[in-house]
Amino acid sequence: MTPSRLPLRACLAALLAAASFAAAADSPAPPPRLELHAGAHTFKVEVARTPQQRQRGLMGRTRLDDNAGMLFIFEHAAHQCFWMKNTLIPLSIAFLADDGSIVNIADMQPQTLDLHCSQAPVRHALEVTLGGFSSKGIQPGMRISGGPFELPH
Repeated sequence: MTPSRLPLRACLAALLAAASFAAAADSPAPPPRLELHAGAHTFKVEVARTPQQRQRGLMGRTRLDDNAGMLFIFEHAAHQCFWMKNTLIPLSIAFLADDGSIVNIADMQPQTLDLHCSQAPVRHALEVTLGGFSSKGIQPGMRISGGPFELPH
């Protein structure tokens, strides 16, 4: 290696390191995870709390385990509506009151623009695989526990 080439190589190495850092900074951090319970059933869910996480949701996924899902948390209670644009797997969604009670459940088909809305103002929605609630006997009026729905001791 000649002395005249050393600065060029050092510059290239610095540029590659900076590009790698920028790419890592642009890639979203994985959402936090927690366990939610519905009777004897446990769901291991990702939490979508920020606007960017909620907007991305489960888009682009090609599969979801039977006991997995995503909990959407909004800042304010409102009539929340979801659609399935760019979502590749069929899902069921439960809209949840602040105490974890299920307000209503809707089944959603992939890549559709149909709106699926809560029947009352809510701050939480839980998405699981299609039929993931009904196959476990989970229905409106039942209560989800864990995470933001923990009972005070």
